[in-house]
This record gives sequence, C-alpha cells and structure tokens, in this order.
Amino acid sequence: MSAASVYLARHGQTAYNLERRFQGHLPVPLDDTGRVQAEDLAERAIAGATGTPFAALWCSPLLRARETADIVAARLGLQPREEPRLMETDAGDWTDRLFSDVQVEDPDGFAGFIEGRPDFAFPGGESFAQQGVRVAAALADVERDTLPALVVCHGVVIRIALYQRAGHKVALAERVPNAALVPLDPVEAEHVDVGGGEALPPS
Repeated sequence: MSAASVYLARHGQTAYNLERRFQGHLPVPLDDTGRVQAEDLAERAIAGATGTPFAALWCSPLLRARETADIVAARLGLQPREEPRLMETDAGDWTDRLFSDVQVEDPDGFAGFIEGRPDFAFPGGESFAQQGVRVAAALADVERDTLPALVVCHGVVIRIALYQRAGHKVALAERVPNAALVPLDPVEAEHVDVGGGEALPPS
C-alpha cells in the first residue's frame, strides 16, 4: 500500500513532446500515442495506486492535461477539477521553438532548463522558483481536500513538487515519462514503477 495520499500524473504525449518543441501554455492536444497512454494511465489509476480508490481528480486546465484527465475521469467516475496553478511553466520567448534551435542559441540557458536548475527562468517567461510558489500552494489545497487524490499535470510540475518535498534533487525528477503515475512522496517515488511512455524532456 502506498504511503502517499496524492499522486501526480503527467499528461499523455503530444506532437510537441515528440518534436522536442516548447509548448509552455499553448493549447496543444494529445497525439494518437498520447491518447493511448492516457487510457493506460486510466487503467493504472482505477487499480488504486494508494490501496484505496481515488476520491478526487484535479488537473491543469491546459488542453493536453485536460484531455488526459477527461480520459481518466471516464474510468474513475470522477469530475476533473481544473486548477490553474498546476499549469506548466510559462516558456516565454521559447514558446513554440524547437529545443535544438534554443540549445544552439543559448546553450547555458537550455542546460539550466534540462538540468532543472533551481534558478532557471525562461526568457520573457516564468522561473522555476515562481512556478514553485504556485505549485506548492495548489498541492497544499489538494491535500486539505478530499483524499486520496490524483492530479493530472505536467513534467516540470512533478519535478518541482518532488524537489520541494525532498529538499534536494531526486533522480526521478530529472525525467518524468508521459502518463507516469508518481506518488507525491520523494522516497516512494524513487522506488516505484511509474509506468508511462518514453521519458521525453518536459516542454
């Protein structure tokens, strides 16, 4: 039985994930693979990762997360609750750009993004520190509400949440597969099979 009462799930794959393109706050839909991944996530979620069926379902309002949550909701019999503070990082000037182009233009900045440096900030966008404030507040509200809860969100949201709970960088936070199901407990997260697809970088 899991010790965690909250689980975080990354949305299914999008074309931008596959292309390695920054999607930020763009309304990017799931691709065909992403929809299959979301169905698989739903099956794993209904099995009850916590040992008890999920009683609440939260999600980022961004299209890729909401589509994933809707697929999961259909299996769990729950209504997704949108929470804007769970959105992915605002990628600012890098939005809609290929990773490869940004890496050539700003190699140090790009490395900061990939490595998850705590002081990283998207040019013209949001910093991981700014995002961390809103993510922590959102998850605190989730934990004060109906439990156990499933939160469908984004790769960096999960990385930040685990970083905050551990107080240091944890291996899992470096790469979170699409449709992974991750306990909000950094010790447990390092020792469970989170499932999902290929561990593509968040975007």
